[in-house]
Amino acid sequence: MKIKNCEFKAKVGSIEQYEALLLKLGPEFIGTDHQVDTYFSAPTGRLKLREGNIENALIDYSREDLPDSKRSDVILYPHAPSEALKHILIRQLGIKVVVDKKRKIYFIGNVKFHFDEVDGLGSFIEVEATDAENKFSYDELKEQCDHYYRYFKIRKEQIRQFSYSDMLLGFPEFR
Repeated sequence: MKIKNCEFKAKVGSIEQYEALLLKLGPEFIGTDHQVDTYFSAPTGRLKLREGNIENALIDYSREDLPDSKRSDVILYPHAPSEALKHILIRQLGIKVVVDKKRKIYFIGNVKFHFDEVDGLGSFIEVEATDAENKFSYDELKEQCDHYYRYFKIRKEQIRQFSYSDMLLGFPEFR
């Protein structure tokens, strides 16, 4: 499934204050997921296998590395957990890096909120405005993201332009 996506990721000292702000808006709580994202050495973009107790998907995406709300083009293939799929991908592409995190997941409409504790990196809030049905333009998705950027009073220096995988691979200045 192809998905249009706009997102931002912010480093926070503690997720509790941001989660409390979100709860004031009455979001739908999906649950807490322990996710292991295995990134593969793909020739273009990023390719990861997400293994969790809530979400399991093979995700191909390309994203701008900007310190702002940014566009992503995503192809998501939900799957049942499968050791065979993981072994095929490892054998064919090799592992680039593994990201291990605990993630609280909420939704308000088409906007998804992640409160993440990432091994080796710390605490983050991630906001994704998504569109799988071509209902929104990228500008509309960006405005949804920017609305929550302002709502949470995120400071520019908190924004991370790189993915967790990139940070673990050696972009310590953005941790």
